Amino acid sequence: MTRIQAEHDLSPVELSSLEERLHKDNRRATGCADDRGLAFVIRDGTGHAIGVAAGYSWASTCELTLMWIDEAYRGRGYARLLLIAFVAEATVRGARRIWVSSHDFQAPGLYEKAGFRRIAELAEWPEGHSNIILCKTIAPDSAL
Repeated sequence: MTRIQAEHDLSPVELSSLEERLHKDNRRATGCADDRGLAFVIRDGTGHAIGVAAGYSWASTCELTLMWIDEAYRGRGYARLLLIAFVAEATVRGARRIWVSSHDFQAPGLYEKAGFRRIAELAEWPEGHSNIILCKTIAPDSAL
């Protein structure tokens, strides 16, 4: 019998397995099977992660899904350096566009300074704030 039940504490392994099944469907539907993770990490002297820019590339597009700098290390330009590395790798992979979502209290200005354009602003997400969708278009290399 088929049933729906709340399972708000799915293990990361099970969630990953289900996500992979979705990716398999997406590959089949689009004919694009070039999806890969894309991540850069900054670590302190002890190897502890203090910053990350992570996402994926797929079908000539990249999405930056996680950008974070430990509060003690903010204001040192690390986010900019991570973003530069992320964009450079996306370009090497042949991405034509990079997408990112940033709340108004996070870092939309960082992305705009890096050439991202605001595509949409979703008001009241979360309540009292906005979720801003930005996109950077990468010019194709004429040598390719």
